[in-house]
Amino acid sequence: MNLKTQKRLAANLLKCSRKRIVFDSERLDEIKESITKKDIAGLIKDKAIRKKQAKGVSRARANKIKTQKAKGRRKGPGSRKGKHGARLPGKQAWMNKVRVQRKFIKELKDKKIINIKSHSMLYSKISGGFFRSRKHIKIYIKENDLTKENGKS
Repeated sequence: MNLKTQKRLAANLLKCSRKRIVFDSERLDEIKESITKKDIAGLIKDKAIRKKQAKGVSRARANKIKTQKAKGRRKGPGSRKGKHGARLPGKQAWMNKVRVQRKFIKELKDKKIINIKSHSMLYSKISGGFFRSRKHIKIYIKENDLTKENGKS
């Protein structure tokens, strides 16, 4: 039973590949007799001829990776491309550091651990990039006796 022509016509009408055309096995005689586009269109309407669903690309693996990245995984040295400064721009790193330090000395001033004079001195040192971190500020305050409890007020 040669149904090449019917398959071609059906593919043309359904706007898909011949590979995706499926005939109903119980109505093959009826399909064989249909030779015009109109006949094939009628069989498509009666669901004697249909097209298979197109195969897509599964997103399951991509979604799994996405959820892992959301958790902070897959960021090791082997996954990194670009300099350290490209992943976190230098300006952003600087802003983060300075904001933390300024917040820290503000807290010290509000708690009255340091006076206004030492606060302004520390503030200008922070702006000049003198301190590496909060801990460095703590060490500096201890070494230079800037706390109110240690004499200087």
